[in-house]
Amino acid sequence: MKLNKIELKEFLDQKATQYNTLDFIGTDPIQIPHHFKEKQDIEISGFLIATIAWGNRKSIITNGQRLLDIMGNSPYDFVQNYTEKQKKYTKGFVHRTFNEEDLHTFFLALSNIYKHHQGLEAVFAKNTSNESIQTAIHAFKKLFFEIPHLARTQKHVSDPLKNSAAKRINMFLRWMVRQDTTGVDFGIWNTISPAVLSCPLDVHSAGIARKLGILTRKQNDGKALQELDKALREMDPIDPVKYDFALFGLGAFEKF
Repeated sequence: MKLNKIELKEFLDQKATQYNTLDFIGTDPIQIPHHFKEKQDIEISGFLIATIAWGNRKSIITNGQRLLDIMGNSPYDFVQNYTEKQKKYTKGFVHRTFNEEDLHTFFLALSNIYKHHQGLEAVFAKNTSNESIQTAIHAFKKLFFEIPHLARTQKHVSDPLKNSAAKRINMFLRWMVRQDTTGVDFGIWNTISPAVLSCPLDVHSAGIARKLGILTRKQNDGKALQELDKALREMDPIDPVKYDFALFGLGAFEKF
């Protein structure tokens, strides 16, 4: 499909509007944090479901519901009170390679962040620049794992400075930061601008971006993300990741 820049922007704007609707929630992991109204409950449940958001979407949502059950449907209260002695709660949890040991570490790390670092928003906002949030993800990973942990668990938090596209964290940040008029994304983090967000780069968004000629790099890595970010910010410097809905929708639902 060969479109000039104006036609491409019009096409993607139209597709973003088409898919950025409440109907999107029914098939997406974002439905898990939509169970909650309180900020901390939304961000903790959102972070955890984003962490396991790879593979079969039905399985992701099923295991997301299991996470809510483990936390007694009170994520913030659960995390605030979580200690080594509560490890029994994670017993038997597994989603692909994310297991009960990983979940135990994540609960402890989140508890540490809320008790000693003013919560998730403060941690990400502290290291976000005017151009990018990717260095903030790198800094977040370092802080997240300042507690004792198994080395294997580190693979479940991506590092953009090691050329990762960090798809799942970028998706979580879209949920928290993006000011959405349709009620899909939450926009509850006001200290970070939507302009610095990056598109969650997965097989759908990357494949469509290549077909449309806005991504040439073949690997879905950090360099590809930078290339896509540049193209999307040229089309909408204020809300570039709205195009995630367009690219993902075209790939996942239309098999474009």
